[in-house]
Amino acid sequence: MKKFRKVLDGLTTSSPINPGGSPVYGSAAGTPSAAPTPRELDIQETLMSEHFQICKTVRHGFPCQPTALAFDPVQKILAIGSRSGGVRLLGRPGVDCHCQHESGAAVLQLQFLINEGALVTACADDTLHLWNLRQRRPAILHSLKFNRERITFCHLPFQSKWLYVGTERGNTHIVNIESFVLSGYVIMWNKAIELSTKTHPGPVVHLSDSPKDEGKLLIGFESGTIVMWDLRSKRTEFRIYYDEAIHSVSWHHEGRQFMCSHSDGSLSMWHLRNTAKPFQVTFPHGKSQRDGRKESCKPILKVEYKTSRNSEAFVVFSGGLSYDKAGRRPTLTIMHGKAITVLEMDYPIVDFMVLCETPYLNEVQEPYAVVVLLEKDFVVVDLTQSNFPIFENPYPMDIHESPVTCTAYFADCPPDIIPVLYSIGAKHKKTGYSHKEWPVSGGTWTVGSQTYPEIIITGHADGSIKFWDATAITLQMLYKLKTSKVFEKPKSGEMGRSAELVEEDPFAVQMISWCPQSRIFCVVGISAHVILYRFSKHDANTTITSLEVRLQCDTEDVISPSDTENTPCFSDPSGHSPQPQPPSPRSNTPDSVRDSIPCLKVKDRMIRMPPGYQAELVVQLLWVDGEPPQQITSLDLNSAYGLLAFGNCNGLAVVDYLQKSILLCMSTVELYGSADPFQRLTRSPRKNRQSTSGLTELSDNQVSLDLERSKSPTSAPYSPSLHNDPRGTGEPVSNLRSCHYSPVFYLLDNVKGPGRKLSLPTDLKTDLDHVNGHCTSPTSQPCPSGKARVPGGPEGARLARRGPGRPPFRKAQSAACMEVSLPVSSLTEGYTSRRAMLQQLHGVSMYSHDEHHITSYSWSERESRENSFSRSRSSSVSSIDRETKEAVTTLQFAESYGRKSDTLPTPCLWVGTSLGMVLIIPVSIPMDEEERQEEPVTVAPTGTVLMLKGSVLRFGFLDCGGALIQNPYEVWRDLHAPEDPDRPRKRKLVNFSPSSSQEACGDGHLAVVCSERQAKVFLMPSQACLYVHNITDSSFVLRADVVSVCNSVCLACFCANGHIMTLSLPSLRPLLDISYLPLTDMRIARTFCFTNGGQALYLCSPTEIQRITYSQEMCDNLQEMLGELFTPIETPEAQNRGFLKGFFGGNAQTFDREELFGEASAGKASRSLAQHIPGQGGMEGMKAAAGGVVGELARARIALDERGQRLGELEDRTAHMMTSAETFSKHAHELMLKCKDKKWYQF
Repeated sequence: MKKFRKVLDGLTTSSPINPGGSPVYGSAAGTPSAAPTPRELDIQETLMSEHFQICKTVRHGFPCQPTALAFDPVQKILAIGSRSGGVRLLGRPGVDCHCQHESGAAVLQLQFLINEGALVTACADDTLHLWNLRQRRPAILHSLKFNRERITFCHLPFQSKWLYVGTERGNTHIVNIESFVLSGYVIMWNKAIELSTKTHPGPVVHLSDSPKDEGKLLIGFESGTIVMWDLRSKRTEFRIYYDEAIHSVSWHHEGRQFMCSHSDGSLSMWHLRNTAKPFQVTFPHGKSQRDGRKESCKPILKVEYKTSRNSEAFVVFSGGLSYDKAGRRPTLTIMHGKAITVLEMDYPIVDFMVLCETPYLNEVQEPYAVVVLLEKDFVVVDLTQSNFPIFENPYPMDIHESPVTCTAYFADCPPDIIPVLYSIGAKHKKTGYSHKEWPVSGGTWTVGSQTYPEIIITGHADGSIKFWDATAITLQMLYKLKTSKVFEKPKSGEMGRSAELVEEDPFAVQMISWCPQSRIFCVVGISAHVILYRFSKHDANTTITSLEVRLQCDTEDVISPSDTENTPCFSDPSGHSPQPQPPSPRSNTPDSVRDSIPCLKVKDRMIRMPPGYQAELVVQLLWVDGEPPQQITSLDLNSAYGLLAFGNCNGLAVVDYLQKSILLCMSTVELYGSADPFQRLTRSPRKNRQSTSGLTELSDNQVSLDLERSKSPTSAPYSPSLHNDPRGTGEPVSNLRSCHYSPVFYLLDNVKGPGRKLSLPTDLKTDLDHVNGHCTSPTSQPCPSGKARVPGGPEGARLARRGPGRPPFRKAQSAACMEVSLPVSSLTEGYTSRRAMLQQLHGVSMYSHDEHHITSYSWSERESRENSFSRSRSSSVSSIDRETKEAVTTLQFAESYGRKSDTLPTPCLWVGTSLGMVLIIPVSIPMDEEERQEEPVTVAPTGTVLMLKGSVLRFGFLDCGGALIQNPYEVWRDLHAPEDPDRPRKRKLVNFSPSSSQEACGDGHLAVVCSERQAKVFLMPSQACLYVHNITDSSFVLRADVVSVCNSVCLACFCANGHIMTLSLPSLRPLLDISYLPLTDMRIARTFCFTNGGQALYLCSPTEIQRITYSQEMCDNLQEMLGELFTPIETPEAQNRGFLKGFFGGNAQTFDREELFGEASAGKASRSLAQHIPGQGGMEGMKAAAGGVVGELARARIALDERGQRLGELEDRTAHMMTSAETFSKHAHELMLKCKDKKWYQF
C-alpha cells in the first residue's frame, strides 16, 4: 500500500496553470478569497498495476455474417462459423463460447468429432484447424495449410479419424485427425471420371461414405457428375452423368438409394441397382405449363432425406421456388409423405441441419428438429408436431432486431430491479412456441459465487429500448420499451416543413440516462427530443406533458484567443441571474409555419399506459427561422433534485420535471457572463427575420413565470454586418445548419455515465483541408500561413447557406453499421493535435485554446446529416459552414460548491464544453416536499470556470478520504399504486453529502475532470488544481469514467488508438496502459462504455456485444464463470443387427481405414501440397492467455480434473468390460453344461 501526501501551502487564486508539471495549481473564476490554511491531504491509495489485466469475457448476440453450421448429436453442442473467421459454440443457456481464427479468414465448413470434444474448421484461406473443446476456452491444436489447392468440401465419418477433403480441382485428399498430416492416399479427378470424358467435372461439392459400406465413398462434382469410389480397390464402382449441376446429396439410411438437389429446382432419386437414370425426378415447386414443360425454378441449395419408424420419411430442402413469384421471402420446405409445408423466413437461409436421435447413418434417423441458420437470425423448427412450431430461442439473438444506436452498462444494480423488469416484460412475450425442451442442451454451467446484478441497456434505430439481464456473464431479455408510442404517427403533408423530418428513423435513440434507484429513465432521440419515463407496476390513463424549447444561438462563435489566454483573470458575478425576458408571441406570417415547430408531434390525448415505464414528460427543441434544431449532445438527470439538464452546440437547458417547467435556457456564451475567456465575433443580422426575444416556449399554455427565468441568447441587439449577403433580401443567411464544435462531437455525444455515445459520420470525406495554416488537400487553394479562410463575399455567403428545403437527417445510421476503416498509424502519429487529425478526417472547423492558430475546414451537408445517423450517400456539397460552436459536451448534477466562498455543499450542475471549459452552476431547491411542488427552483450561473485541454468528457467526485461520492437520489415510489391512508406516498431522498464523512479531513471534496487530452483533480471549494495528467498527446480519449474496482476508485479511459488506460485517484498515477483494440470502425467508439467491477462492453459487430474485463481478479475467476462445452457422455451403442447376422459374418463390411490410409500402405503425401502448423491448444494456449500464480494454479487444477475424469472414465470402462467378461463366461459355462450330454442329432 502506497501513501500519497500533498501539502497545500500558500496557494493563490491567480496562480497560472502549468500544463507541463504535476501537481499544478490552476486559477478559477470568482472573487479572490483567502488561501486555504496549510494542511495535509492524506489519502491512501490501494490500487496497483497488479490489479489490472485486459481480458475478453463473453460475447452476446447473433454471429455476424454467418457462413457455416454444425451440430454434435451426442454432446448436443451447436457451432456457427462466420465470414470474419469467428466460431460460436452454443449449448444450454449459459454455455456460450466465441473463438476466433487469427487469420480472420471466412469459415467455409465445420465438422464435429462427435462426442470427442473437438471441432474441425475449414477456412477460406485453405487451412484446416482442429479445435480442442475440452477446455473452457477452446484453442487450436493443429492446423494444416493447403498450398496448391482450394478446399471446397469436407466430410468426417462418425467414429473415424480420417477426414476427407475435396478441392476445387476435383481431387479428394485424406487427413489424419490425430496427427493432422496428409495421407498418401489421394483420389485424383482424372481417375474418378472416364478417360473419354473431355471436360473437367468441376469442384467437389459433396463427399459421403455409404451407410451400407464404409469402404465406398460417394463423390459429387459441381457439373452433375457423381462417382462411387471403392476405397479398397481404388477404382470407380459406378459413374452418373446428369445434365443439371448438383448442390447437395443425401443418403437413405439403408444405403441403397440417395437423393440429389439440382440447380433447376429439381430433386432426383437414384437407386444403386440402376444408375443409368434416376428413378424419380420431382419439381416440388414447379408447375406444369401448357406445353407440358415445368416452369423454371430457383436452385435447391441443400436437401436432407431422413427416415422415421412411425411415419413416412422427411425431405427437407431450401430454395426451389419458381422465378415468377417475385418478392417471395426465402423458404424452407418440409415434405412429409404427400404433405408439403413451406415455411417462409425473414432472411435468406445460409444453412440448415436436421437433428436426429442417432449419430449412426445406417440406422433409422428419427428426425425431431430442423436448425435453420439465417443471415440475421437463428430458428429451430419442431418436426414432432404437425404444425411445425418453432422453439423459443433462449439465446439473445435479437439484439440487432433494430440496429443498435447506443449502449449503457450498469453493474451492481439494486437487487430488486431485475425481477421487477422481468415480471413486466414476461407479460408481453410472444406465444405459439413449441412446448418441448430446447434441443441444443449440451455443456454445463453454474452461477459463480461472485455475482451481482448487472443490466445492459441498448437503444435502437426504431426508437425501442431493451433492458437485458447481464448477471454472471449471461444475457437475457428483461423488458422492451417503445419510445415511438409517445408520438403521433406522421401524416403526409402534415405540418409543412416538419413533415420532411419524419422519414425512416425519426425516433432513433441517441443516448440514455437511467437512475436504477429511483427507476427514472430518460431518452434522447435523434429528432432533438427528450422523453422522461417513470416506472409503475400498474397501468394508468394519463396525458403526456410536452415542453418546447427554442435553443438557438445568434452569436457567431468564431473564437479569437484572448491576450491572457493562459492566465485568464475571471470575475465572479455572484449575483448574476437570467434576466426576465418575456417571450414574443409566434408570428402569424407564412414563415412562422416554418418557425417554432417541433420535429415530431406528441400525443395530446389521454393515453392508456401498461405497467412498466410510462412516459411523463417530453421536451422538444424547435425549428427556428427555417433551421432545424441541433441534436442533443449531453444529458443528465437527478431524481433527488427533480431536475433534468441537456445541451447541444447552441447552449444549455435545465428542466424541472416535477413542476413541468423550464428553469434555464441559455447559450453557452451567456453561461460565462463576464468570465468568458474567449473573444467572439457577433454575427450579421438576418434579413427579413422575425425577431424573437424569448428562447423558451411551453406548450399547453404553461405559466410564464418559468419562462421569465430563462435568458434569451437572441435578446442582444445585432452588431453591424460583418459579412454581406450579395443575394439580396429575399433569402436569409443561415449559420446554424450544423453544429461545428469540437470534433469530439462527431465522435462523442456525451451524456452522464454509461449513456455517453459516439456519433461519427460513416463516410469520412475531406472537401477542403488546412492544418496549421497549410493546405493539406491537393484540391484546395493556397491560403496565408496561420490564417483561416472565413466565408466572406459571394462565395462565402453561398457556401454558408443551408438549403431551405433540406431536412437535417435521414434514416438513422446505427452504431452497428458504422464501418469506417481508419489506419491505425494515422491515429497515433503524424498530427500535431487530435483536432488537426480529426480536421483532416472530417473537415471540421474549430479552435482550441491550447493551439495558437485558427483552422477552417469544409463540411458537406451529406456528412453533417450522417453525423445524425444518416445513411444517405449523396455526393453533392450544397453548403460549407465555417463557424465554430462551443457545445455542451457533458453534464452532471452533484452536491458541490458553486463559489469559492461557499462553506457548505449545495446542489450544483457541472457543465463541460467542447473547448475544455468547466462551468459550475448552483441550483437553489426548496427542501420541503410541498414547497418543492409549488415554489420555483432557481438556477443562477456564477461564471465559475475551470480549464482543461480538449473537450470535457467526464466528471467524478471524491471525498477527502478518496472515496467516491454517489449522486443523491430519490427512493422509488409507485405513483399509480392504490392510495394507502396509513402510508402516504412521500418523497424519500438519499443524499451523499461530501461533508458527511469528512470530520477528519475538514470541509470540501475532490472533483475529477477528464477531457479528451488530460485529467485534472480539483479541490473544492478553493478550486485549486491538485493533480494533472496528460493522458495522450498522439491520440485522444473517446470514453472516460470514474469506476469502482477492488473496493477502490480509478479513472478508466478508452482512446482512439485502441489503448485502454486506468489512472489512480486522486493522484492520477498510471496503472494500466494496454493497446487492446485498434479503432477500425466507429461502431466500437460509439458503443464502448465502462462500468464498476472492472468491466466494459462495446458492439464488436452489427449484431454482437463483446464484454471485457480490465480487472485481474475477474480474469483469474473467469474459468469458474464460463460454462463447460464438453461433458463425458457414453456414446450410444449401435442397434443390434440380430444374433444370426452378427454370429455368421454380419460384420463383413467392417472397414479398416488405418490399414488403407496409413503411412505403411499409402505412403507419405507431398510436402509441398500442405504444411502442418502446430497450434497453441491445451495447456500451452491457456498459459499464453492467462498469467500469474493464480492462473497457474487454476490451470494445474483443471489439468488434474481432466486427468481424473479420464482415469475415472477408464476405470468405469474396465469394470464394465470385466463384468461383461464374467457374464459371457457364466453363460458359456451354462451352455456347455446344457449341451454336454446331447448327441449331434439332438441339436
